[in-house]
Amino acid sequence: MSHWAPRQQLKGGKYIVEELLGFGGFGVTYRAREQPSGQFVAIKTLNALQQSKPDFAAIQENFVNEAMCLASCRHVHIVKVLPQLFQQDGLWCMVMEYIEGQDLASYLDERGVLSEQEALRIIRQVGDALTFIHNQGFLHRDVKPLNIMLRRGSLDAVLIDFGLAREFISGKEQSHTNYITERFAPIEQYQRRAERGAYTDVYALAATLYNLLTYQLPPAADIRKEFSIPLVPPKQHNPKISDRVNDAIIKGMALEPKDRPQSVQEWLALFTEAEADDLSSERGIDYRNLRDLLKAGKWKEADEETYRVMLKAARRESEGWLDVDSINSFPCKDLRTIDQLWVKYSNGRFGFSVQKRIWESVGGNHNADCAYEKFGDRVGWRVEGNWISCQYYRLTLYDAPFGHLPSFWEVVGWEYLRKQRRFSLMKFFVRANKSLDFLLSRRDL
Repeated sequence: MSHWAPRQQLKGGKYIVEELLGFGGFGVTYRAREQPSGQFVAIKTLNALQQSKPDFAAIQENFVNEAMCLASCRHVHIVKVLPQLFQQDGLWCMVMEYIEGQDLASYLDERGVLSEQEALRIIRQVGDALTFIHNQGFLHRDVKPLNIMLRRGSLDAVLIDFGLAREFISGKEQSHTNYITERFAPIEQYQRRAERGAYTDVYALAATLYNLLTYQLPPAADIRKEFSIPLVPPKQHNPKISDRVNDAIIKGMALEPKDRPQSVQEWLALFTEAEADDLSSERGIDYRNLRDLLKAGKWKEADEETYRVMLKAARRESEGWLDVDSINSFPCKDLRTIDQLWVKYSNGRFGFSVQKRIWESVGGNHNADCAYEKFGDRVGWRVEGNWISCQYYRLTLYDAPFGHLPSFWEVVGWEYLRKQRRFSLMKFFVRANKSLDFLLSRRDL
């Protein structure tokens, strides 16, 4: 078998192939429609090259192990494998969620280079996923832009393709396949037997960041070692890269594993801890308490503090809510400070700029039919078609939808509505919706 054609029925008609999504060194992935729900799924199986190998039975066993590995790794930034492994034409097939969006390599090609802020947001999310799988005793071993998907609308990163994922024992020499992706693989992956650890994925993640910030492919590790070629500092390609990020990339891409940070968390700390928070304000607002609450993961308290500082920055403390005019004239520097703190400490899940991307993805503006309802459904502010009060919001990081916080409705009028019992609910929603539209259309987000 080469590839399945569109309209091919799988598993007795349960899945209908729509198109070939792509293929790599081991697998081939299709988009299919599940029957009778009509929902899209991604189905992965081994490619024709692997099928022709004499040790195909062992390769199939590794493929099933990949499915089991992924099924055990339930994380918001890891592609979700559904419990529906099946055989078709003698091939094992893995059923996964279909991710609407594009791979990071294509996204990079469209832009040429990413800003440091955007690149770090993506890298932190992937780093969070890698830390999770390392704690499960697995290595990914093929981190690269092609294996990172960005969800449409939110641009949140999802790590895919665990075809090379293997269990590891830190400090022990093990035999692994030496299939590699040139330029992103560390030197130990060129060796059949070598010690491998979290530092193996650290190299690939650092190489990915190098690529995102320079639009240059990093040199292959074996060439660097054989000819003693020093790594060209990424800042030499892109002077806008900060010193701390430049140094972190160089350390993460050290040739010898012992010279790299030994975990993803340790590597991320090189620029996360050194990254001073911008707490600037046009109106003298002290944002240290908001930063500390976010850093500690106290989302409820941080949400309440956001409400307090926004009223103070808008000089609307006595009113207790923000109207359209106060949001339209809200100081740019303060809005940016609040947003960046939320984005940083939530690993890109919460913040006004996150909400803005979701708002735009549902066609948001105050003239769009049902835009507010669609937005409320996406960020979890509506449940079963009804708007809910902030006291019922899910104030945990990974249980809440993207963009769930800060809780904008509290700022634009619930408190006022509670105080003015005769106030028209329709008028409140008109005011709140316009305020939401003004905030999420702000260019400084």
